[in-house]
Parts: sequence; C-alpha cells; structure tokens
Amino acid sequence: MTTAAEEKLHLVLKDWGIDYVRLSHPPVYTVEEAEKHWSSVEGAHCKNIFVRNKKGNRHYLIIVKADKKVDLTPLSKRMGQSRFSFASPERLLRYLGLEPGSVSPFGLINDEGKEVRVLIDRDLKSVEKINFHPNINTATLTVTFTGFEKFLEKTGHSVQFIDV
Repeated sequence: MTTAAEEKLHLVLKDWGIDYVRLSHPPVYTVEEAEKHWSSVEGAHCKNIFVRNKKGNRHYLIIVKADKKVDLTPLSKRMGQSRFSFASPERLLRYLGLEPGSVSPFGLINDEGKEVRVLIDRDLKSVEKINFHPNINTATLTVTFTGFEKFLEKTGHSVQFIDV
C-alpha cells in the first residue's frame, strides 16, 4: 500500500524519467531492522542522517553506506560548523516532510526553499545501484546511481561529496 507521500515521489520520479524498483517490507526504523529485508535487494544500502548546526540555522542530510560509522564532531568542523546534532522530528517534518524512521534523500522534493544541504560519502560514487526509503519506512526503492544524481540535480539542492 502506498501513502500520499510515496505517491508524490512516484509521480516526481516518473516525470523526471527516473526508473526504480520497489520492495515492500514491514516498517523499519533502523539499519539493523532493515538488514533483515535486504537479502534480495541489489545495490548499496544507505544510512541517512538529518542534522542541524548548533545555531539551528543550517540543516544537512548526510548519506553514507549503511555499515559506515559517522563521527559528527569532525564532520561538523570540516563543514565550518561548531557542532552538528540530530535534528528534531519537527525539523525533519518541516524541512523534508518526513517522519522519523523514513529519512531519505527523496524527501528533498518537499524542501522547496532548498534549505537542506546534502553531504554524500564519496565511496557511494562507485556503486551502480543505490537504495532509499520512498519517504515511508515500509518500502525500499532501488535506483541507479546515475538516476540518483539526476534526482539530486533536479531538486536543485547543494550537494557535496565528502570523505567519511
């Protein structure tokens, strides 16, 4: 069953000519829970972390391979910020239109003000296919990395590839 949030994404992907494969699964809230459903899914699985700076006036979506550890302190320094902290559920809803457990770069379609900056681990550039929630946590979409780059370009968000 799809939700309005997922339907909106499907329409955007179709309009932008981005093909995908969808897998339904029970709700998952963590990488550990999601791993149970990934055995048949091709491509890189990702961890998506939505953070804000100390002042709360900058927001970042950090995308890394699911098995990677992210140390927010040095990363925030590299981005010229004093400190990153996890953004609240209210900020997640306000900026990406998402609920906790469904954080995904696909939520960028809801950030019309282009306020969220996207930081992507450089290691992901070498993958052929990549997987994200389609703005809900009961499914996973697989797209080619080229399709993902097209998606990011079409949203108009600031994207930076970094070493994590």
